[in-house]
Amino acid sequence: MLLAFLSGCQVLSVTKEDAIGPSSNPVTVDNVSKNDRLAKLSAEQHPRILATYGGEYKDAKLERMVAKVVGNLTTVSDNPTHTYRITILNSPNINAFALPGGYLYVTRGLLALANDSAELAAVIAHEMGHVIANHGIERQQREQEAQIAGRVVSEVLQDDSAGREALIRGKLRMAQFSRNQELQADAIGIKMIGEAGYDPFAAARFLQSMASYADFRSVSGATDASLDFLASHPSAPQRIELARGHARRVGAPGVGTTDRDSFLQGIDGILYGDTPEEGFVRGRSFVHPLLGVSFTVPEGFVIDNSADAVMATGPGEVAIRFDGTQVSGNPSMTDYMRSGWVTGLDNASVTATTFNGMPAATAKARADRWEFDIFVVNAGNRIYRFLTAAPAGSAALNPASQTVIQSFRLLSPQEKASIKPLRIRVVTVKPGDTLVSLSNQILGTDRKLDLFRLINALPPGGTVSVGDKVKIISE
Repeated sequence: MLLAFLSGCQVLSVTKEDAIGPSSNPVTVDNVSKNDRLAKLSAEQHPRILATYGGEYKDAKLERMVAKVVGNLTTVSDNPTHTYRITILNSPNINAFALPGGYLYVTRGLLALANDSAELAAVIAHEMGHVIANHGIERQQREQEAQIAGRVVSEVLQDDSAGREALIRGKLRMAQFSRNQELQADAIGIKMIGEAGYDPFAAARFLQSMASYADFRSVSGATDASLDFLASHPSAPQRIELARGHARRVGAPGVGTTDRDSFLQGIDGILYGDTPEEGFVRGRSFVHPLLGVSFTVPEGFVIDNSADAVMATGPGEVAIRFDGTQVSGNPSMTDYMRSGWVTGLDNASVTATTFNGMPAATAKARADRWEFDIFVVNAGNRIYRFLTAAPAGSAALNPASQTVIQSFRLLSPQEKASIKPLRIRVVTVKPGDTLVSLSNQILGTDRKLDLFRLINALPPGGTVSVGDKVKIISE
């Protein structure tokens, strides 16, 4: 059900100008009290969204800043009596979306990437545009129709090829519908931010920032790309140019306010990246202060920390997976290795061992064209598992596996207490500061200058001046 309510977005195509306009009967939070079925369904989705995105991020200063932007947009919407409920999600992913009923969501990751109130207004107004135009409801109806058509095809048509063709046509119609939705929401949103007094060119500017973020993520990894805005809102050059075109209809470049100082004050100190409950990525190392464990991946590997496991990928199609499971008692590590959780296990390779005084076991497995080195260790009441995979016959499997396993260790109480989450810090450029000296203050990445340029939306060749306010990332 959740995916049916989220705003779906695809590669864009141009539609007629007269096709762009809000619905005359949007469904908002007010309808919940009127027993509106779809608005109630949206309310039911709220706890699931909180669970998916790490819960609600609480920060009174930040909430006031975001609420101010939403309030400014509400006063210029086609019906200022509409009620919107904005929730800041405690997720490092960069995302925003809306549900029928006026439920708006923005992640702290997106707030950390934006650089002024106008950019935030552009994102929120885009999502309000989806609500105003009833896109979530229309999409749900279209998906239900497609599902019904699919069942009819599978039950009635005996010709499998004809059935597949009918299903493909239905999917293409859905994709086109989503493209039109995105253009309509862009147009509504840019018009709204212009009327609210914000810089209308902020929409194109932030789309460009997200495109730069996508490029950075493709090299550096991400927490969970499927939860990012770009997974459902692709940022194509065509869309950026269309956004500029809508902005020109509002006014020339320079019109409207960015309200940058108010925005930066709001996000100063906001949590950046993972929470202590998820563990932290620090360059090539992963540290989890609550579990009290740490390990380092080989040179050239990139770590991706998700809710289910820590993944690392490196040269030669080598991949490493790390996770843990809680256990009771003192199970045999060889019995645990053979308990059925590994596909293609070579039983003869299972070997009992000890690791820094803790019971452990090693094994090998094979599946399709892949070979695996497996290591498990019982540390306290948890079993930690490393699976290293490489193409069959690869000479890189054993070195990668041994490097990460030998780096695994338990943290001391002092180390656990000293590890702090990363936060966005807003600093003022002083005489003598350079891009290099400022970017060297950034923690958590080996690509400090690239990340500094990204979070501050500096174009190629762009620089900073004394007195400018910029974002860095530190503990």
